[in-house]
Amino acid sequence: MPTRLDIQARTAVLDGQLFGASGAYEKIAGTIRFAVDPAHPLHQRVTDMALAPRNAQGLVEFSGDFYLLKPVDMKKGHGKLLLDVPNRGRKVAIEMFNSTPRVPDPTTAKDFGNGFLMRQGYAVAWVGWQIDVPRQDGLMVLDAPRVPGASGFVRCRLRPNEAAESLPLADRYHIPNACSNLDDPDASITVRENGSAPAVVLPREGWRFTDAGHVSVKGGFKPGAIYDVVYRSANPLLVGASFLAVRDTAAFLRWGTAAEGNPCAEGLNGAYLFGVSQSGRFLREMLYLGLDEDTQGRTVFDAVWPHVAGGRRGEFNLRFGQPSLNSQGTVGSLPPFNDEGLYARLKARGKQPKIFATNTSAEYWRGDASLIHTDDTGTKDAEPAAFARTYLFSCTQHTSSAIPPPATDANTGARGAHMFNIVDYGPLVRAALVSLDAWVAKGMAPPASAFPRLENSTAVLPEPLGAFYKKIPGASFAARFVRPSVLDFGPDIGRGIAAYPAKVGTQYKAYVSSIDADGNEVAGIIPVETAAPLATFTGWNPRHPDQGAADDLMQMRGSTLVFARTRVAREQSGDPRLSIDERYASRAAYLDAVHAAAQKLVAARWVLADDIKPILERAALRWDFLVK
Repeated sequence: MPTRLDIQARTAVLDGQLFGASGAYEKIAGTIRFAVDPAHPLHQRVTDMALAPRNAQGLVEFSGDFYLLKPVDMKKGHGKLLLDVPNRGRKVAIEMFNSTPRVPDPTTAKDFGNGFLMRQGYAVAWVGWQIDVPRQDGLMVLDAPRVPGASGFVRCRLRPNEAAESLPLADRYHIPNACSNLDDPDASITVRENGSAPAVVLPREGWRFTDAGHVSVKGGFKPGAIYDVVYRSANPLLVGASFLAVRDTAAFLRWGTAAEGNPCAEGLNGAYLFGVSQSGRFLREMLYLGLDEDTQGRTVFDAVWPHVAGGRRGEFNLRFGQPSLNSQGTVGSLPPFNDEGLYARLKARGKQPKIFATNTSAEYWRGDASLIHTDDTGTKDAEPAAFARTYLFSCTQHTSSAIPPPATDANTGARGAHMFNIVDYGPLVRAALVSLDAWVAKGMAPPASAFPRLENSTAVLPEPLGAFYKKIPGASFAARFVRPSVLDFGPDIGRGIAAYPAKVGTQYKAYVSSIDADGNEVAGIIPVETAAPLATFTGWNPRHPDQGAADDLMQMRGSTLVFARTRVAREQSGDPRLSIDERYASRAAYLDAVHAAAQKLVAARWVLADDIKPILERAALRWDFLVK
């Protein structure tokens, strides 16, 4: 349990506005402080915990930024905590469930969007867990101790989207592990022209460390190329303390007393853990380690929901780990992938949370999502655990786009060859939370898992689908698909210490959903956008030629490939898909088709009845944007 919560700000949300039966909300911000026993058997699973500095009581101390949205009167709330693991220091749950722009400090009515989580009565909390996030722009950070005297090698992967003379030794804006010897002859850089090209070693005289956190290459870094920099560092931060910060924050809010400073004291009877993308991979690692259990033997979370994590984990429990990294070929690409291996510790202890694993088409097309529901050979389906569900949100990309979609990815600055995917899966995640809650609170089983299966041929290899997509006028199809490979990081990887470069073995088999006559996916949960389509919506999008490696896929983004407006236009262009006019007599007829599709989704419990109206409003916007 935390030693103290220091509250720095406590204010009313929207001047006391009522959120239905939940009443008024308040927000609380501060710092939460921890001190853990390094000798506890659970904590020994944290890499380098035994080497971390200790206080006078023999405990390891650390602290994290804290933020909470809660009903003023907890008795009016739902009684459940939703702990949202920040993604790269950013709050995500309000954006995802309330369909609102992502902001660090929700303040205005726009920041709270449709108010879904508040109307449901959740207490929503965040804690800084990531050690390499900078203190800027309201990002949430974990202040962890350094492990004195420890040293070793770091592998940093860089892939610029534009030419650069120098790059930081970190992913995007994150804080790098400092290079301990700028002239180290054992440091190295390899470069690959694209995702499938062999690695070429750059001569040592062809590059240099400009300081402890930056590297430059003679002639500059080439857009689209993949650079792996290996160098020595020292005194690493205790990366794995992040699991304990997340676990103990929830335990404190759930069971801590008012005398201990718990603002939710006696107001919660359960806790759900939610993480998106990087944070979802963090949750997979946490479950693998069994660190959702506290030192009193309590399963802290009734439910855990990794969203768009695919089959990966990450560098969350590695000496010199970089939680920011999301590329293939890292420690995060190691097995186990499916429920049988990933949840082995949970099964052994006999207590498991309910688990939802949801992914978009983009995680399948990047090559790892199908690993969560196939066996190790990739030749047969592997069923989810009895306490878990696995869902594909069909024809979607990593995060939903607005209408019109942005020209570039806000996180990476990357552009695609096609317009980004505009399918909105917000209604699906809201319905999923209601189903997950009913499973925990009432024992009402959620809908069965829905994903591509080998047994019914809805799981297929991606390359043959190109024969169809290449027939779509104006569409380009990537020539290369990078799949995860068997990796060997040396004999000490079990202790959280990696040897570089990894030995690379055979590739795993990876599958995507089969498609219909429009090129839209047939497996998973079918959204209204493809039940009543105006376009082909994919989970893939080739890199823009101006950013290099144009035959590689973008990370995380999909495509919108609009149907021809008329039969004549379709026939003249050779488009194999029916035109819009051949499908719908008018805009009103299209909206009727969307309405009918939405009602079927409500009946199947994939969508809430309250979302039909916003679904129709977005459908009207989609028609006006796409139909020219």
